[in-house]
Amino acid sequence: MSNTATPQKSSGANSLVIRSAIVASLGGLIFGFDTAVISGTTTSLQRVYELSSSGLGFTVAIATIGTILGALFSGQLADKYGRRNMLFVIGAFYILGALGTALAPEGALGHNVFMFFRFLGGVGVGMSSVCAPIYTAEIAPPAQRGRLVGLVQFNIVLGILLAYLSNFIIRQIAPEPIAWRWMLGVMAAPAVIFVLLLLTVPETPRWLMAHGREEEAVRTSRQLCRTQEESDIQVAEIRAQLVQDAEARATKVPFFTKRYRKVILLAFAIAMFNQLSGVNAILYYAPVVMQQAGASDNASYLMSVAVGFMNLVATMTALTVIDRIGRRSLMIVGSIGYLISLGFLTIIMFRYQGHYNATSSMLVLVGLLVFIAAHAFGQGSVIWVFISEIFPNRVRGRGQSFGSLTHWTFAAATTYAFPPVIDKLGGGIAFAIFFVFMCGQLVWVLKVMPETKGVPLEEMAAKLGLEQ
Repeated sequence: MSNTATPQKSSGANSLVIRSAIVASLGGLIFGFDTAVISGTTTSLQRVYELSSSGLGFTVAIATIGTILGALFSGQLADKYGRRNMLFVIGAFYILGALGTALAPEGALGHNVFMFFRFLGGVGVGMSSVCAPIYTAEIAPPAQRGRLVGLVQFNIVLGILLAYLSNFIIRQIAPEPIAWRWMLGVMAAPAVIFVLLLLTVPETPRWLMAHGREEEAVRTSRQLCRTQEESDIQVAEIRAQLVQDAEARATKVPFFTKRYRKVILLAFAIAMFNQLSGVNAILYYAPVVMQQAGASDNASYLMSVAVGFMNLVATMTALTVIDRIGRRSLMIVGSIGYLISLGFLTIIMFRYQGHYNATSSMLVLVGLLVFIAAHAFGQGSVIWVFISEIFPNRVRGRGQSFGSLTHWTFAAATTYAFPPVIDKLGGGIAFAIFFVFMCGQLVWVLKVMPETKGVPLEEMAAKLGLEQ
């Protein structure tokens, strides 16, 4: 009897880990959808709410301000109330944000309503960027962690592609005055599915044990691990780590200390460079960039779908190798790709400025495809995996919040500044600024960034030299 039960447990463990990781990563799909869907509505929003370029920038950026708030507090909330419970809250914010922005009335009051619900959806995105990677990292075996946490990023880029595709289809079939409402409201459907699927996955063993629910933690660990021996090792490692955590709490060691300075700076740098590449600004305004480069309205939406598809393909490629060649190697390749594509885009924008045409729009599309491939293969696939790995268990929630907070602060700044910069200085200057920052990223990756592939979370602090 026992011999027969063991293989069943092993098979069930693998399927539960994969299912749990996929469900958590669906929060990333809606995250990506929310990021890109606004790109199809910017022209309508300017018309309906009579916005200037700065007003449009703020209307789009209000979601990223929401993400800052979500990222700031969600790590602590996840530590207190549970990773899975916070994923439920995130799903509720997604639903409210989608329906609220879609149904917002016109006029000044309507604009305020729109801004409030877009902000609320942004809070959900910020919380998702913290909680989904933590949840997945804590249920995944070390050898599979890069791929499974990377599912969050895969679903983010899948969500971006679906948003571009959805915008293109809705533009063809919905009346122009209300098409933007359908573009925003359709996000409620995957958000409802996400909430329902969360009912089928467990809380993480690490969180359960940290809150005195040891029997449940052991039972969940045995469901998630391939063998009982593997589960026993995991439980022992968690128990030992919790003893260290208790000692740290007894001495009231704060987060911003010399002990954690190295990982704090690592998280800050990778999150800062992620947004100083210009990726979110480009994703938010992809059709506008295409139109300014000479593409027609319909062509610009179709070109955005091509950008989203390239994003997906490059991400899938990166996730197949992230646990073999490592995080740092992907970052080196991605950084070089950034410099090639941003340099090319800068030259094209200066060369055709003032007389854009069909040729310039196709050249810009080529540059953007190379740019998004470089981002997806490097930064896009590495950032959330890397940040979820480098912080010790006792401060992982706060560390993930800090990294996400940094990411969204720079996202808000670039998203707000992009329309006025394009308007007043032109695309050449905008892409040149991003190029300079990516020179800095390449130096940082070569000189500072450590490799973290295959290192158990409980051993990461020693690997990075944090133990005293």
